[in-house]
Amino acid sequence: MTSASASLDWAVRLLYLQSVGMAGLTAYLIVLDLTSSAADLGVAVSLTVMAALAAVVIFLVARALGRRKVRARGPAVVIQLFLLATGGFLLQVGPVWLGVVLLVLAAITAVLVLLPRSGRALGVD
Repeated sequence: MTSASASLDWAVRLLYLQSVGMAGLTAYLIVLDLTSSAADLGVAVSLTVMAALAAVVIFLVARALGRRKVRARGPAVVIQLFLLATGGFLLQVGPVWLGVVLLVLAAITAVLVLLPRSGRALGVD
């Protein structure tokens, strides 16, 4: 790992962590789906599918960024913007601790992706 790619490597690690978090959320939603009433099942299953798709997309973006694909930089930043919005929402409605964790994680990851050193590692500069 060179110093030019260290920030990008850490951003990739944090994106993989976010993918694992979404996979965990998907597993939790599957458990809730199995115990929900029939009236709520359609909405519950669609939410679970969306969470699973998000986990896959975040994983694919992390993998592409790890392979130094410059086109993955934009989607990585967009993912962080969604995470910042989710963290802000959780600060308002709770649990506050999770909102703080998401805000810090998203801010650190976005900064790491956007650092000039990461751009050089991707061949942008």
